[in-house]
Amino acid sequence: MAKAKKKMEPVPPAPENKSVVVHQVTVRNVDRTQKDVAAYRSAHQAAESVYYPNRSRIYDMYDDILIDGHLGGIIQKRIDTVLNHPLWFEVNGEVDDKMGVLINSKPFRKMLKEIMQQKFWGLTGFEFIPGKDFSFIEIPRKHIKIEKKVIAFEQSGETGIAYESLPNVWVLGDKKDLGLLLYCAYYVLYKRNNLADWAQYIELFGMPTRVAKYDGNDVNTKVQLQQAINEAGSALAIMIPKQAELEFKDGKQSNGDGQLQMRFHDTVNAEMSKRILGNTETTESSSSSGQAQAKEHGKQQDEIIKSDFIDVRNELNSPQFLNILRSYGYKIPEGGAFVFEEIVDQYEAAAKMTIDKQFPAPLDDDYFYKTYKRPKPKEYDKLKAQQEAERVAKIKHMESSGLNPDKNANPEKEDGDDSDGNENTLRKKSAGEKKNPEAKIKNLSAWQNFRSQLADFFAHGQQD
Repeated sequence: MAKAKKKMEPVPPAPENKSVVVHQVTVRNVDRTQKDVAAYRSAHQAAESVYYPNRSRIYDMYDDILIDGHLGGIIQKRIDTVLNHPLWFEVNGEVDDKMGVLINSKPFRKMLKEIMQQKFWGLTGFEFIPGKDFSFIEIPRKHIKIEKKVIAFEQSGETGIAYESLPNVWVLGDKKDLGLLLYCAYYVLYKRNNLADWAQYIELFGMPTRVAKYDGNDVNTKVQLQQAINEAGSALAIMIPKQAELEFKDGKQSNGDGQLQMRFHDTVNAEMSKRILGNTETTESSSSSGQAQAKEHGKQQDEIIKSDFIDVRNELNSPQFLNILRSYGYKIPEGGAFVFEEIVDQYEAAAKMTIDKQFPAPLDDDYFYKTYKRPKPKEYDKLKAQQEAERVAKIKHMESSGLNPDKNANPEKEDGDDSDGNENTLRKKSAGEKKNPEAKIKNLSAWQNFRSQLADFFAHGQQD
């Protein structure tokens, strides 16, 4: 008879919250023992258990694999893209400068980093400390039991404090999401073993092997050879009788340059780059890469970055976080929201700008602000009126001075010159002046003619 599965026990009532929740949990050290693929599989199964899910073992593995330089670098690259992108708080189309001080503060940037970490770990949690200044403590992820909405006292336990009713506790994540590190852990473990094998290979065969032969019956020669080998250094040495035969079958001939390990190492790094960044060319250049390929890979990464902006923006604009900001005294009016500056493809924008400039009639200013994703100045109408007034004043001044504004708008155009001032016309004009220097002198003003003659006079004097 099959044994009936044990049902999930109800969550015990939360104790009275008289102190900071995070201070009530018992934090254990990260398990740094050696991990292998079997341990990874076991930790994965424990985290996905339907009845008693426990992420503590898989999170210990995540902490351990983040030592990998390539993995840590591509994760930091994705996080920094969000941290360094323009972000502001907007109310009815106007930027709130007071919120800008908070956005640029160290605690807020740290919070953005932790929000992004949720993508790699599967969840993240904050406990905001009541007070005047914006401040929080990170909740240890191993203690967040997202299936039961509980912060456990012990990382492997189930009893703790229910956090859903706590207004200052903010937990992000999904019970089925174990983060992107789940996929990278497999590759890091194989890469780590590969590097260990590679180091052993270098240690054994990085230096030439010394083979000393002696007569099998000559004991004195054997002792002297042993002494000489010991004094010659620590490189691999072998002593055999002359009558014996020694043959190495270690793959050195087929892999003498270490390319086998290098290809494995690069393949593993490429797989992690694809998982985290969606491409390989923005971190390392392959032998077949070119500008077109790098450009295409950059577009793929831009799509992932756009998704990050949307996810982070949605979290910041969630009712729970906005209420947390209100608890610190920040005024959050209706219609106020955090906004990231939209990403503009440089190549597409440049091509579009070239086309826009070809229109015979000027395009509306709003079209340019909207098309090229640029914020409109606060005092746009005032600045526009000032610019127009300056233009009109300049035209009137030129007319009062007897100058033709239309002709002076193109200073390259001389009297009787029907050219349009483009590059080809100016090049031809310059070439003609070189062939006929007198034509150039005629175009000079009286003052320029005087300076030219004065320079010629002193030049002749120096020659004399």
